[in-house]
Amino acid sequence: MPLVNVDQLAGRLGERQLRVVDTRWYLADVEQGRREYLTSHIPGAIFLDIEGDLSTPGAGPGRHPLPEWNDFTDLLGARGIGQGHEVIIYDAADGSIAARLWWMLRQVGHEAVSVLNGGWAAWTGAGMPIEREVPRLPAAEFRGTFRPGASIDRYDLRASLGKAVILDARAPERYEGTTEPVDPIAGHIPTAVSAFHGGNVESDGRFKSPTELRARFEALGAGGAVPTVTYCGSGVTSCHNILAMHIAGLPEPLLYPGSWSDWSTERYPVATGPEPGEVPA
Repeated sequence: MPLVNVDQLAGRLGERQLRVVDTRWYLADVEQGRREYLTSHIPGAIFLDIEGDLSTPGAGPGRHPLPEWNDFTDLLGARGIGQGHEVIIYDAADGSIAARLWWMLRQVGHEAVSVLNGGWAAWTGAGMPIEREVPRLPAAEFRGTFRPGASIDRYDLRASLGKAVILDARAPERYEGTTEPVDPIAGHIPTAVSAFHGGNVESDGRFKSPTELRARFEALGAGGAVPTVTYCGSGVTSCHNILAMHIAGLPEPLLYPGSWSDWSTERYPVATGPEPGEVPA
């Protein structure tokens, strides 16, 4: 299953074939997640950083470009994750950061991966144990099998405008262009609909039911015969929509890894306001 709850994880801590991964990360302070991990984390959890581990800064496109897949599998092995391990991931952002690693692992053929439903808040809120000690796991062998065809670049996406359902996972104010805290231009990709990842969870940060998620994405036009693409600011939180559609039993959308940070930097056409906008001439 793509999700595990707090009690399920608590009952499995210490299993030799289990690997727990902390992916806490914050846009406003990219080192905050690591600091929090070093202060306290789920017992046995290792830390993988969005900035340095799950992307290749400066390589483009976008602010969090995907690493080369061979580099990624080498990293997993060096950190003690082999293809025989089951991986459970958590964050402090309703799964919107953990979903990036969930998606990446599945791209290299690793299906034994889940996200902790409710994340760090659910774990600490339930009074579960925490520790400060950083585990030292032995290196493992990870032989991944890359799954092609799960992402799209800006060139193919631009050619798909009007022919695909495009979901924008950012907050509504960023979608509408009333604010843009990071990237050079405010707004959204023309024809994209607002599909804020926060709409996938309840007020406690746990995912909505599969039925509710299916209804949400079908109302947005996703999950049917027309291809679906999801993006966000830099290809991280958009994976939350992929996870949510997977939970709902819908076909998974393509990820645009460069996302708005790539599109806006290239000065491609932009739409603003609450409506999707027209296909550019």
